[in-house]
Amino acid sequence: MQTLSNTLSKIKIAIASDHAGFLLKELIKKHLDELGYKYEDFGTTSEESVDYPDYAFKVAKFISKNKFDRGILICGTGIGMSIAANKFSGVRAALCYDTETARSSREHNDSNVVALGARTTDPELAKKIVSIWLTTEFAGERHLRRVNKIKEIEGKILQLH
Repeated sequence: MQTLSNTLSKIKIAIASDHAGFLLKELIKKHLDELGYKYEDFGTTSEESVDYPDYAFKVAKFISKNKFDRGILICGTGIGMSIAANKFSGVRAALCYDTETARSSREHNDSNVVALGARTTDPELAKKIVSIWLTTEFAGERHLRRVNKIKEIEGKILQLH
């Protein structure tokens, strides 16, 4: 019988932030450690100014290639990271600002990347968002039809190039 902690340890998480999200990223990493998740940090390593698309790229390319199961991206508002990550086929990045958006993004949209805003989200709320997002399963059923339509659109876009 598989326990929850065994299941958690098998989920591969990629995490990254820009300079504005660095401190929240470090807090989220400690939270992940406490919960027993394994993750890889793709930067940044300080509050020195960097460009968020570079770090969204690092995580999203691995999610797109199924090298990681989930991704966590943090910038000032989460908007830039979510926009950049969603340029990748197979990435469904959701900007979550409360526990309901975290839950819905998983249940209804099968999001595989969560974007957080360090300047707009209380750190304790950010930890709750991450916990709910990581433990909520995709509901499937009628939602699967809609997620499959997103995948169809991605395929059509790839054919245009």
